[in-house]
Amino acid sequence: MLDAIGHVLPVAVAMAFSSVPIMATILILLSPNRKRSALPFLIGWVVGLAVVVALAALGAQALPSPRFDRQPDVAVGIAELVVGLALVVFGIVRLRQSYRSTTYEMPRWLSAVSSLGPWSSLGVALVLNLRPKAILLAVAAGLGIRGDDLALADAAIVIVVYTVISASTVAVPIVLTLAAPERMTPRLVRVREWMARNSGAVTAVIVLLIGVVIAGYGLESF
Repeated sequence: MLDAIGHVLPVAVAMAFSSVPIMATILILLSPNRKRSALPFLIGWVVGLAVVVALAALGAQALPSPRFDRQPDVAVGIAELVVGLALVVFGIVRLRQSYRSTTYEMPRWLSAVSSLGPWSSLGVALVLNLRPKAILLAVAAGLGIRGDDLALADAAIVIVVYTVISASTVAVPIVLTLAAPERMTPRLVRVREWMARNSGAVTAVIVLLIGVVIAGYGLESF
């Protein structure tokens, strides 16, 4: 199980530093609706993370297993290589876009997050787990769980660890802001401004590096 946790840890870190859910969290916390919408957003994000990675792990079980115990799990290796290369390409494209863009323009739907009610916030958080990058990272985590051939209870623990780490950058600001809004508001404003300038490049580099790591995991299976 520890090997599996080590396998999914970099993927969970990449998911934790995904800029879109962090920016959505900040906008909600800076809005008048934060008391009604912040916790539903957090619940939707956590549930979505857990469900998507669990489905990815279940889907990975469909990959053919090696005939002998000591034989490399080539199917998982190929899948990890493909996912890793896809993340590398995604990271390179995002990095080039961030360098070409001289100004940051927030998407309209993200600007509207601050005006959402509880149920809408929960729904948006769930849908954010269906972004291509989020799905690729969840698949990478699911392949790690499948590759280590865990029992059901151990796989559930790994999924919980993945979910907790991935959700930490959304959960911590929400908890701290609801507990001490006056203290956190200036910090949230500074983080929002910093992310508006740098989030694209930072996210691209993280995804690029994680893609290399996952592709390396896949090559180890050959």
